[in-house]
Amino acid sequence: MKNYLVVGGTSGIGQSIVRNLANLKHEVYIISRKGADQSNLPNIHHLMADVVADEIDVSALPDEIDGVVYCPGSINLKPFRSLKIADFQNEFEVNFLGAVKVLQAVQKKLKKSQSPSVVLFSTVAVQQGMAFHASVAAAKGAVEGLTRSLAAEWAPRIRVNCIAPSLTDTPLAERLLSTPEKKESAGNRHPLKRVGTADEIAQAACFLLSENSSWMTGQVLGIDGGLSALKV
Repeated sequence: MKNYLVVGGTSGIGQSIVRNLANLKHEVYIISRKGADQSNLPNIHHLMADVVADEIDVSALPDEIDGVVYCPGSINLKPFRSLKIADFQNEFEVNFLGAVKVLQAVQKKLKKSQSPSVVLFSTVAVQQGMAFHASVAAAKGAVEGLTRSLAAEWAPRIRVNCIAPSLTDTPLAERLLSTPEKKESAGNRHPLKRVGTADEIAQAACFLLSENSSWMTGQVLGIDGGLSALKV
């Protein structure tokens, strides 16, 4: 049994990660702005906080944390000419600075673990280059840089990896997948001809947290239906 912290663990990919870890009998601590919908499970513990606006209080967490997953993200797709500086700042705060605050707050607890692991989230749009993704791709590009830098700085003690998904069927993407026609069109842009599911991404995150990935660090793992690597 291990102790895991999942930031943004009450919906979408984060919720799937929490359920997977809890089903494996680990103790899972959630930090999110929303109330927990899984309070009936005794090994899931919810701490309500906004990691962007609030100070990170780790006093309620156990002394030893074996893994951290930072899930908060955004989908703000606009033409570059329509983006305001505030849009870039908001993307940076949610996707990057929130992760920085959390990792700085729990670093000492991670160091007490025998095999600590961190999982961050990027997007396929960083490497692929996609129109109307300027603000989110810029913020997630910073996350990829943070992944590699921390992996180097924290080696060999703490592993740090990143997942770069393509469009995934989650509440965050609801506007883009709101009809069967939109979902089919989005899926057809991928070599595997469908969008991803939250559980598929969660399974990858749980693998990166586990000792099955113990020789992986500093990696950005594309879970994207082949979009970043294939042209078919």
